[in-house]
Amino acid sequence: MKTDPEQGTIRISAEDFQKFREFFYRKTGIQFDASKRYFVDKRLVERVEATGTGSFRGYFTMLRFQASGEELQALTNLMTVNETYFFREEYQFRCLVDSLLPEIVERKKNRRPIRIWAIPSSSGEEPYSIAIYLLEHWAGIHEWDVEIIASDIDTRILAQARQGLYSLRSIQHLPSHTLQRYFKRQSGGYQICDDLRQSVEFTRVNLSERADTRGYRDFDVIFCRNLLIYFDDVSRKTATETFYDALRPGGFVCLGHSESMSRSSSLYKVRKFPEAIVYQRPLEAA
Repeated sequence: MKTDPEQGTIRISAEDFQKFREFFYRKTGIQFDASKRYFVDKRLVERVEATGTGSFRGYFTMLRFQASGEELQALTNLMTVNETYFFREEYQFRCLVDSLLPEIVERKKNRRPIRIWAIPSSSGEEPYSIAIYLLEHWAGIHEWDVEIIASDIDTRILAQARQGLYSLRSIQHLPSHTLQRYFKRQSGGYQICDDLRQSVEFTRVNLSERADTRGYRDFDVIFCRNLLIYFDDVSRKTATETFYDALRPGGFVCLGHSESMSRSSSLYKVRKFPEAIVYQRPLEAA
């Protein structure tokens, strides 16, 4: 790492970048290629300055060996991208209501809750969208208990999701009647109603850490949209195996429109519904 004596700015060398990207990949499964150098360097410099470590070397040593892991979490919060909005890729919510839930309900031989896992949760638009869509479009919501768990690696964004405050951009695709029914006008934006905020459980999860995901089981549907595009083949395979273990037999995974299981795993059955293509954990033989 070099320091510009005139400007006093910290510069990250190519060797520094390589060391960091390998470390961050091992910890999170997220891989930064050379095109992300400016993005990564800028955030590393921010944390070097914020921690007062003075150099990349000092900061990197602290990052690797800090027992609490607080700095790694702070840096992860900076490095993860959280851009979403309500009812994004709405066709998958239609698929949930019109195709997936009828199959799930038909198979249930007990009254155990229907469990849905949204990961990454980002700032909450997706899990809250699922809750709203079920309330608005699924008659079974009055007969079945539904549990929605929403997870993310970013603790800062999870706090924001729990608060449920959104800009005009986030709610721009919501019908006006939905906005009036489920949101309260606040200065500069809208806040989702208390009942909906209490209906979603937000948790911190790192998909690359088995200790984090071990307790996530018995889900009927998993929404994991636009996350695997940031993973390489090895990390994608690990994630899809984690989802397989988390699903009940016959459960479904919904990916983003540009993502596919085909290169990552042969564990799933491809299901082509009228609304969307989804991936199913096969039913176990009786």
